[in-house]
Amino acid sequence: MSVTVDGDKSRSVPVRVRRILNGPRPEAVPALVGTACTFIGLIDIAAGVFPRFRASRMHAVAEVLPGTLSPLSAALSLSVGVLLLLLAHGLKRNKRRAWRAAVVLLPLGAAAQFAWRHSLTGVLLSLALLVPLLRHRDQFAALPDPRSRWRALANFILMGAGSLALGLVVVSAHPRRIIGSPGITDRLEHVMYGLVGVEGPVGYTGNADWTVGYSLGALGMLTALTTIYLAFRPEHPAARLTEDDETRLRALLARHGGRDSLGHFALRRDKGVVFSPSGKAAVCYRVVSGVMLASGDPIGDVEAWPGAIERFMDEAKAHSWTPAVMGCSETGGEVWTRETGLDALELGDEAVVDVKDFSLSGRAMRNVRQMVKRIERNGYETRVRRVRDLSEGELERVRRAAADWRGTDTERGFSMALGRIGDPADGDAVIATAHKKDGAARSASDRAAVGDGWADDTSAYGDLKAIIHFVPWGLDGMSLELMRRDRSADPGMNELLIVAALQESPRLGIERVSLNFAMFRAALARGEKIGAGPVLRIWRGLLVFLSRWFQIESLYKFNAKFQPRWEPRFVVYRKSRDLPRIGFAAMQAEGFVNLALPRPFTRRPAPARRPCAHLPTPAAAAEHEVRAA
Repeated sequence: MSVTVDGDKSRSVPVRVRRILNGPRPEAVPALVGTACTFIGLIDIAAGVFPRFRASRMHAVAEVLPGTLSPLSAALSLSVGVLLLLLAHGLKRNKRRAWRAAVVLLPLGAAAQFAWRHSLTGVLLSLALLVPLLRHRDQFAALPDPRSRWRALANFILMGAGSLALGLVVVSAHPRRIIGSPGITDRLEHVMYGLVGVEGPVGYTGNADWTVGYSLGALGMLTALTTIYLAFRPEHPAARLTEDDETRLRALLARHGGRDSLGHFALRRDKGVVFSPSGKAAVCYRVVSGVMLASGDPIGDVEAWPGAIERFMDEAKAHSWTPAVMGCSETGGEVWTRETGLDALELGDEAVVDVKDFSLSGRAMRNVRQMVKRIERNGYETRVRRVRDLSEGELERVRRAAADWRGTDTERGFSMALGRIGDPADGDAVIATAHKKDGAARSASDRAAVGDGWADDTSAYGDLKAIIHFVPWGLDGMSLELMRRDRSADPGMNELLIVAALQESPRLGIERVSLNFAMFRAALARGEKIGAGPVLRIWRGLLVFLSRWFQIESLYKFNAKFQPRWEPRFVVYRKSRDLPRIGFAAMQAEGFVNLALPRPFTRRPAPARRPCAHLPTPAAAAEHEVRAA
């Protein structure tokens, strides 16, 4: 690569040499500063905690750090170290408030060095870290993340636990000056007293008592002050769809909704949205653990997609979020990668059934055909209707049944789930239900297993035994949203209702039906064929192993029963190292990982005749959560 060196453009200089000559790239400065803060923070903590640290091999570094010669400076060193560790992640993410805090802390540390240690070298070291912060202040402009006051409780728990652990180290770091032989209980008690500024049961000789006391008091003060700050700072709630946003999105879906089977899921009301400058396209998203997660293709006119994508990327840059797209189509992936420079990776396949080609006849459909016939002989009947054709009483019964039959604490789904059922605004949605009038007929063993109250519970839903909900896919399609069934119903309810929905589709004007998304379907399908290589077989074996906890293989086999055509879906990401973080955020969004804090003050409902919608049903009641990726 040719660069200008001493006015000569013809000299070819290696990329590494060019980087040295030009210095680090501006976008790399936050990462370097954050790493430096992490390192200095750890050294500060060690210098404040361990009295012999300055005599170790790290003496040359520790000598220029604040706080190693007096009890007060030890506490100051410990405090600065903890705060720098807390700020390091924010600095790496270009956060403006982390930059402001670091700019204030570094001069204070330098002043403490000069006042307590008269160390000019230490002052210069602190100011040296301050220089890139001030020089590249434009790189630290990211806005805050969505937050609530639950963050204060999380901070109190985490900081409190960390202070207890670090306090035990502080108390035990002076073994030669401890009076007597206090046990772990006495030391823990001394830490708890010291965090609130009270003298504990452990005694020391010399000035170690003051050093430990100041250090524990500093930890307690940091825990209290950070918790108070987080509790009283203004909330910054996550973006949600407003009524105006939903109206605009529905208008776009009315004109372009047939392009993507996931389009209607953009109407989840826990998503945010950015529109193109022309208003003809939009991208819906949710922010999870610092990842700005979009799903499916942009909504609206394809020609306006680049404008919406640009707004999406601008929003991600403004907050220093990691941009990612889950489950976009091949066309969507091409536009995303072309407009943003991001990369795409095939994630799996969507099962789509063309109604005109669907039939129960033939050897390939024998298992499904036999199952459906057997269930029908057992007295089940099906009804397939638009939501607008159900009465309010029927809708309420369907909602309660769907909630009670969910089987998990968390409502799962994000990219392929709407999060509601029977909303008047979703009148074009389709609900297929299974009914059995003789619902009370059960064996004695079944009655003993579920208890006498279960018959009363099922009577709350009448003869309703299973539910499948589809959302619109343009004017001539529908996309599967959820599948729920009563645990007492016969196996095969899902197959029965899907077949019924496909058979009734012509009457409803439906020509295509999107079923489920099967992750890594190609690997599962090719890995079991003859001639598959060892790498592919190992990859398939790993997927089968993971299927014990995640519905990977089971969803693929369930979809394959209906002989669909497979449409590939992709994940779009910025860098390969972002994939683990994106995957974890996607699992949170889909409901597989729940990091929400427990709510101790929430009243737990007493056992009732109908199971509570927020409590998991027994394992025997687990149903197919087919929309969870």
